[in-house]
Amino acid sequence: MQILVNGRFQTIECPTDLGSLLRKLGYSGDTFAVALNGDFVARTDYLHTEIGDGDTLDVVAPVVGG
Repeated sequence: MQILVNGRFQTIECPTDLGSLLRKLGYSGDTFAVALNGDFVARTDYLHTEIGDGDTLDVVAPVVGG
């Protein structure tokens, strides 16, 4: 299935949950937030949030500077 991750199309195996997908994409730790189809997902819900064909995923990290 096709999803959009940070503005780029990705082909992934289905079905998958958000937590598994993030690991496959190389995201780990606590320094990012995730929005699925425009709604932020709580970290505690990652394993219970299914990814579907055509979903849009935005992974954002804080930027430090001044």
